[in-house]
Amino acid sequence: MILIASATNDWGIGKDNALLYRVSADMVRFRRLTSGNIVVMGRNTLLSMPGGRPLPNRENIVLSRDPAFAPAGVTMARDVPDLLEKIRETDGRKVFVIGGAAVYRALLPYCSTAYITRFYARKDADCFLPDLSADPAWELQARSPLYVQDGLYYSFDTYIRKGDGSL
Repeated sequence: MILIASATNDWGIGKDNALLYRVSADMVRFRRLTSGNIVVMGRNTLLSMPGGRPLPNRENIVLSRDPAFAPAGVTMARDVPDLLEKIRETDGRKVFVIGGAAVYRALLPYCSTAYITRFYARKDADCFLPDLSADPAWELQARSPLYVQDGLYYSFDTYIRKGDGSL
């Protein structure tokens, strides 16, 4: 699995079920990487999408323990073992973990790569991604040049799990 997220200097990823920053290059990159693949998210992340609808041109899997939550157009997984069974056969498609914070924490041990849009700023956040730069299991493999949009500096960072990859 591949984790994909945007995070501030202190690894903040969101506030009140919304992204901290919306940068067009980040959205284009997200769409380019995930289109035609599988995206895994929690219930609140799905509900934060426009109209609460699944992302087009992707298989959307929602990880939620709530048996009453079963929106149209998504595959439901009730726990991590159920999710792992559902993604056993991916037909060559990549599996991207797209949030939120609880889903990132639950699935990080199964990820081999993390694509992070790093915002060089701090903003009040109520959910955070684990600090991959401080985790000895992860290493920064690549960092793009520094970009700026509306005074906000950012880069595209790629982390890889050290050793033999994900669990």
